[in-house]
Amino acid sequence: MEQTISFNQLNIITDQSTAAILGNIKKIRLEKHYSQTYLASKLGLSPTAYSKIELGRSKMTLSALFQISAILETDLAKILPFAYE
Repeated sequence: MEQTISFNQLNIITDQSTAAILGNIKKIRLEKHYSQTYLASKLGLSPTAYSKIELGRSKMTLSALFQISAILETDLAKILPFAYE
C-alpha cells in the first residue's frame, strides 16, 4: 500500500530536523566553551543575529552551517541529525 505524505508533514519533519541541528550546534558550542558572541564575530554577524539563528527565529543558510561546523572544528555529521553508516 502506497503512503502519501502531506505538505504539513514535510514541514514538521523539516522543523524537527532544524531543531535537532540547532540543538546540536548549541550543545557543541557549549562543550567548547564558546559564547554566542564568539561565533557571531567569526561569522561576521551581530550577537543578536546569531542568537536568532540558534533559537530558530532566523533561517540559517547552508553556507552558514558549513561555516559554523568549521568554527566549531566539528564534522558536519555530528551536527546533522542523521546517522551515516
